[in-house]
Amino acid sequence: MAPLRHVAILIETSRGYGRGLVRGVAQYVREHGPWSIYFRPQGLEQSPPVWLRNWQGDGILARINGRRMAEAILATHVPVVDLRNAVSGLTFAGLGPDNRAVSKLAVEHLLDRGLRHFGFCGIRPQVNRFLDARCEHFTRLVQRAGYTCSVFQSRRRSPQTVVWEQEQDEIANWLRTLPRPVGVMTCDDDRGQQVVDACLRAGLRVPDDVAVIGVDNDEPICRLSSPPLTSVDVNAARIGYEAAALLDRMIAGEKRPRQVIELPPRGVVARASTDLLAVDDLHVGAALRFIREHACDPINVEQVLSQIPISRSTLERRFKQLLNRTPKVEILRVQLDRAKQLLSDSDLSLPMVAENSGFGSLSHFCEVFHRKVGRTPRGYRDQNRLTRER
Repeated sequence: MAPLRHVAILIETSRGYGRGLVRGVAQYVREHGPWSIYFRPQGLEQSPPVWLRNWQGDGILARINGRRMAEAILATHVPVVDLRNAVSGLTFAGLGPDNRAVSKLAVEHLLDRGLRHFGFCGIRPQVNRFLDARCEHFTRLVQRAGYTCSVFQSRRRSPQTVVWEQEQDEIANWLRTLPRPVGVMTCDDDRGQQVVDACLRAGLRVPDDVAVIGVDNDEPICRLSSPPLTSVDVNAARIGYEAAALLDRMIAGEKRPRQVIELPPRGVVARASTDLLAVDDLHVGAALRFIREHACDPINVEQVLSQIPISRSTLERRFKQLLNRTPKVEILRVQLDRAKQLLSDSDLSLPMVAENSGFGSLSHFCEVFHRKVGRTPRGYRDQNRLTRER
């Protein structure tokens, strides 16, 4: 029997991301433990716990937010996995989301809604290099798609110096300068809720004037937003699970990885804040609505054409001009999105997933899914099942 691990978990539980990490750690411990866990609910800004000074444990999982916490953890001389990676110069192992993939999902989601104007709302630069990376990747990907991106970043030196009303006015004034309709990505869901609130103050409609997408899929924050906030689910539970697995190996003697390990996001959880089709072409708009409502029935391009009074060649040309893809590709995209959702959120058998997402046979579904997604349906389900409540 493996020796009992004594592990401290210093992860904030005030936000959905931290709770997701803890959920993933808990699943790993259920499968590979038991561990003796040192844990108390805390916030991100909390001081190092007093008991840590004399603690004789085996390893630490932490979200390190400042030098004081880093020094207290360093003094324990045990293996550490940092799940925030915000403090430069530390020699701890690190895990986190792949922020390029996060930004790519946000760009694709906004482009899919026909948007051609973009903005990014972040915090002050150099406060959190990984949130800065989301901005850099989003801006670069928008430019690569042929568009420009306006960036709002707070001028306040730290969150403690921010006056809510003043910053909301600053965000509202920035939003008023943007061409409309505009798609705005925010560095996280907290910022997303702020942007939606600033739109209300500025007299801008969400999503008709400003479509907003956040990051982390923090359910209470997303639902607090009015309308509810679309968000990229970074798969926090899987990050927590993999962090626990890495710490377990490091306690057993494995060397720490020199680079931060970045894990892919789960996908976009679409809510009302991006529920629009910003397409001026009435026929393309009608075709898009029909496809999104009926792609999994299934349908083909001929059935789409039966809904609009134009030829196939005209529809395909306009699709390519406005969306850079054909109606056939759009049908497949909607079907694959539905399949991903069913694989992640349900226990339906693979044949039932294939049927309910509009594929004619299981073999055809598996072949197309693997070719387009890069993983088998079963592999995709295994990778994403950790995000589900147990």
